[in-house]
Amino acid sequence: LKYSIKNGTIGVIDHRGKLRVFGDRQLPNCTIRLQKPSLNLSLALNPGLYIPEAYMEGDLTIESGSLIDFVDIIAKNYKYVQNFPVLTAMRKLGVGSRKLKQYNPVAIARKNVAHHYDLSSKLYKLFLDRDLQYSCAYFLNPEDDINAAQLNKKRHIAAKLFLNQPGLNILDIGSGWGGLGIYLAQMFSANVVGVTLSKEQFRIANERTKTSGLSDRVNFRLQDYRQVKEQYNRVVSIGMFEHVGKRNYGEFFKNGLPPS
Repeated sequence: LKYSIKNGTIGVIDHRGKLRVFGDRQLPNCTIRLQKPSLNLSLALNPGLYIPEAYMEGDLTIESGSLIDFVDIIAKNYKYVQNFPVLTAMRKLGVGSRKLKQYNPVAIARKNVAHHYDLSSKLYKLFLDRDLQYSCAYFLNPEDDINAAQLNKKRHIAAKLFLNQPGLNILDIGSGWGGLGIYLAQMFSANVVGVTLSKEQFRIANERTKTSGLSDRVNFRLQDYRQVKEQYNRVVSIGMFEHVGKRNYGEFFKNGLPPS
């Protein structure tokens, strides 16, 4: 912290109650308390991950100032944190490197998706729109609510796909709870195959397909996109790209199959 905090002032109370102050004694100013001795190491090795996790778990508390002050200090000094010699040496050795973190074979991808999405749909219904669209809401007007914004998104995507004739075959990579695929089939008479690695999303998407009477034109699969072998007229993937990882972009686009 002595090396990293150059702008603003942060006080740190360790698990024994000892206070140390770092920075230039200027604003912004805050004091935090670390509740566990293990945080001394974990926060130093991977602050980007363990600072928010420690705050969320109550192991890092704000004693004076505000959370906004704390985030402001971290933001102002993050370039120094990233350039800390120990972290730089670790990256050169490959410890904690992006390449290792983004290693993403099918088995690991399935495990990661299950951890995130194989939860009760009751949770997601608390904060998503009626169609269970997960990302990229498109607010055209200040009065748009989440339902209107997600409908705007689906219309915008359909326009980009240029669905100029009925019966086009569409692949939806990361199809979620099925809302986009069902919309494209209903509004444009498209044939849609959606792939997801979430068992819960797969179950709900197929239930919605049956309820909509679209089982002849919409098919959701429990499948990794790298295992898809058919060809399609259009390929769409919304809000799934962050799961791919930068090192895997080439593989992702290589699997974007050409029109049949």
